[in-house]
Amino acid sequence: MFSQRTNSNFPLAVIELLARIGSVASVTFLVMLFVGEGFHPSEISKNEWVGLVFFPIGVVIGMVIAWWKEGTGSAITLGSLLGFYLVWGYFLQNHIGGWWFLAFVSPAFLFLLHWFLVCA
Repeated sequence: MFSQRTNSNFPLAVIELLARIGSVASVTFLVMLFVGEGFHPSEISKNEWVGLVFFPIGVVIGMVIAWWKEGTGSAITLGSLLGFYLVWGYFLQNHIGGWWFLAFVSPAFLFLLHWFLVCA
């Protein structure tokens, strides 16, 4: 009558659910920042466009792709963050203002973890 589960996918489902909820929250917050601040592309300098390509544009694209392909999407997201820190912070010598950008890409770490656990 009562059978025990031998193959429980509950932890994987929780990781995937948290990654998806986090990605929706991150993308929503980033879009709200641009809409609320009044995004005017003509007022953005070339250096600022370089930063925007990596963060938030690359991050948002990676989060969306991660819903279907976790490995690819998380690689795009984390690569965009790394590119943002390298290009915008190091090469262009701009002050980034801390590590709070990691909060926006934290769902990518969960997508990557889920991908590793499923493929392993």
